[in-house]
Amino acid sequence: MLAHRGLVDSDGATAGVVENSFAAVAAAHAAGAQFVESDCHLTSDGEVVLFHDSSLLRVTGDARLVADVTARELEALMADRGGLITLRQALESFPQTRFNIDIKADAAALPAADIIAAYADRVLVTSFSDRARARAAARFAELGVRPAYSPGQFTMAKIVVAVALGIRPWQKRLFHGFDALQIPESHGAVKVLTRRLLAAAHRNHTVVHVWTVNDSADMRRLLDLGVDGLVTDRIDVALTL
Repeated sequence: MLAHRGLVDSDGATAGVVENSFAAVAAAHAAGAQFVESDCHLTSDGEVVLFHDSSLLRVTGDARLVADVTARELEALMADRGGLITLRQALESFPQTRFNIDIKADAAALPAADIIAAYADRVLVTSFSDRARARAAARFAELGVRPAYSPGQFTMAKIVVAVALGIRPWQKRLFHGFDALQIPESHGAVKVLTRRLLAAAHRNHTVVHVWTVNDSADMRRLLDLGVDGLVTDRIDVALTL
């Protein structure tokens, strides 16, 4: 079970805690989460911070971009929202927690890789952008370390097609170098998660994580289907289940 952007339960929400804050990650840890899924952006002064959107608007009400504010400015905005947490702080403050880090901005790829390198044995790196993930992977190779990897959106689309067409050699090439697929059940009208996809992934030694699953009945159904992990906003519910 992967805690999606930490945990914001009803008490946390009442207190003003928001996703991807220090308090949200701490709450997920306190609930017993061994895995936390988060996202990273780069501030104007070069700090890699846990934040999902490129804009601050939805979370803080400030219309600026993460890339246009300093870490100090973002820290002030997050002070009464659970506190800012940087990528380095997350990895240092929760040494027993494994992190799934989604690189949201190309500019964050190399700085994030430099930070993650010391903790590569407990980090899975992904990005919707295949280019950002590849840039990070190249830096890890230079540093002589290898975290786990999940493919970007374009590569994932090719995997879905290869599985649908039943072309096993193509599937094998596409799965090579990846440790996990992280997918929604569906994307628009397209069914992404299928028994054939699960079988192909497992045949190629790749686990499958489905996001974002918050209903307990859906959690049971997907686990019974054979998925290896669930990304959820309700890690407290998932762990009890």
